[in-house]
Amino acid sequence: MINPVASILGIPQENIFANQLLFGSSGEFLGFDANEPTSRSGGKATAVQHIQKVHGYKALVMIGDGATDLEARKPGGADIYVCYAGVQLREGVAAKADWLVFNFRDLINSLE
Repeated sequence: MINPVASILGIPQENIFANQLLFGSSGEFLGFDANEPTSRSGGKATAVQHIQKVHGYKALVMIGDGATDLEARKPGGADIYVCYAGVQLREGVAAKADWLVFNFRDLINSLE
């Protein structure tokens, strides 16, 4: 689902870090590609570190809704974590976030 959108936006494949879901011939969910760093604990922090190193970013913001997204905040990872609670509010994640938003319009308006 991500690759077609990334292609439209001109985002190169090497800049995409996402779980690859696997489905059978009848459409049944089989699991995910365990080779993706984001499929395991700490993997999102690894992806963030890679992005910072490759692109030389001085600061990086992670937006997510779950505990594995929050892990990207580990030392050397994301500088700021924004908890997006527009679908599901996870109290434990929200409590540790730098910023809590319930819809992206609020986030966009605040950044403008």
